[in-house]
Amino acid sequence: MSGESSEESYYDSTRLEMENKILKDTIQQLKSQLDILKSTPLMVCEVKDMFEKEAVIKVPNGNEFLVNLSEGMEKLLPGDSVLVEQRNLNVVRKHTNSKKTFDVEKYVIVEKPTLSWEDIGGLQEQINEVKEVIELPLKQPELFKKVGITPPKGILLHGEPGTGKTLLAKAVAASTDSTFIELVGSELVQKFIGEGAKLVKDLFQLAKEKSPSIIFIDELDAIAASRVEIGTSGEREVQRTFMQLLAEIDGFDNLGDVKVIGCTNRLDILDPAVIRPGRLDRLLEVPLPNKEGIKEIFKVHTKDMNADSLHSEKIASLMEGMSGADVRAVCTEAGYFAIRENKTTVTHEHFLDAITKVKKEDDSNLGHMFG
Repeated sequence: MSGESSEESYYDSTRLEMENKILKDTIQQLKSQLDILKSTPLMVCEVKDMFEKEAVIKVPNGNEFLVNLSEGMEKLLPGDSVLVEQRNLNVVRKHTNSKKTFDVEKYVIVEKPTLSWEDIGGLQEQINEVKEVIELPLKQPELFKKVGITPPKGILLHGEPGTGKTLLAKAVAASTDSTFIELVGSELVQKFIGEGAKLVKDLFQLAKEKSPSIIFIDELDAIAASRVEIGTSGEREVQRTFMQLLAEIDGFDNLGDVKVIGCTNRLDILDPAVIRPGRLDRLLEVPLPNKEGIKEIFKVHTKDMNADSLHSEKIASLMEGMSGADVRAVCTEAGYFAIRENKTTVTHEHFLDAITKVKKEDDSNLGHMFG
């Protein structure tokens, strides 16, 4: 009996050893398969929302999925980039590559303007206001600390097209030696569906990296208009972009060297949230110039022109109701009339012809808008 018991024990031991070997091989095989799943090619995705052991991620085509996190995953936050395996979209690890996945500089205008205050005519009141709100805090931030007040984070310029809003923004950027970063709201809505909020986030990060800087958002109403209902996916995307903009404005230091200048032709449709205290709470109207303003603008644009026998008072009277951009167009067209006649001197008659042409073009554009 003892012999049989010993033999059974031997067979049991051998069987267990074989089973143990099979299990070890199976574990090794599973580890290899897991390593394969965790190896490249992995897909780069963005975290949209976080739960305890799951995350909502957005894949490159814009779709969103609720997926599992790998064991031992470091803490993730919405907005983080992660690497996921392509079969089940499980998150493998955080994407720590320092290179940005969204190169914001490709989609905005970044420049160092050289425009001076002297290049702007007819807007002295507006120039003084911009100097006070934007220039002074950038040049003398310690003054505000000593007094114990917080300067505005930015300003909202509003008024009809062509009145000089962009010129004011560029001039203050030049006077403070700031990087001028321009983003057009309508282009953001049209071109960056699914990426608008991230572009805004990266835009402010870029501004901090290149500070002192001025973020100029033209056509702000395209992303910051009041909306009663949010129905379509496009409207939801615009709302997400707008909320990100508000979060960024709220998030950076009041005394920092990043300022925001918004610009709109439609103040009437703007969401009140963007102009509440602590955001773009300084509203500055940039109106069409009066006759004196037109004379100043005309003087700015003709100072380098070879002009003769101009009746400035008469020309200014004929240009009443025009914007600053129109006055500039008149000066350019007058030069072209002289060139067509093979002349190097621009005369009073050339300016009269130019005024007629610009007015006709403005009337034609209005006809297309309302026809």
